[in-house]
Amino acid sequence: MLLVLLAGLLTVGVVHDIIRSIQGPYREDTVVLSALDNGLVLFIVAELLHTVRLTIRNQTLDAEPFLVVGLIAGIRKVLIVTAEAEKSFRWNVEGIELLILAGLILVMATAAYVWRRSTRPGDYFPLQEAGRSPSPAPSSTPVRGS
Repeated sequence: MLLVLLAGLLTVGVVHDIIRSIQGPYREDTVVLSALDNGLVLFIVAELLHTVRLTIRNQTLDAEPFLVVGLIAGIRKVLIVTAEAEKSFRWNVEGIELLILAGLILVMATAAYVWRRSTRPGDYFPLQEAGRSPSPAPSSTPVRGS
């Protein structure tokens, strides 16, 4: 219930921020960055709601949905840093942050891939899981015996 309340408050906050930034001194970059940042936070909260719902329904704690939330959060931060640094990019600050975020995203994506392969190997190698080889296609010509 707390996450649903948070999602509602965030939605109201996003709408309020956009209305306020349009009414006040209008700066396109501020409006776009605010909408992008808050919209991506809403996606993160929505994914957390989905993850919690799955955890409660299945009564198991699965790491993959949390890795997806981490990927969304990392990509959100990369988008915000690159949008903010568009005019004055400096390698000593934004560059290092972007490199760390890219590494983190790569590690989380690899972890999600490995997790999925280890928990559902039948999705990747269905014939090995079934322990059989593919059957040959039936021929359309009858075979004559001697």
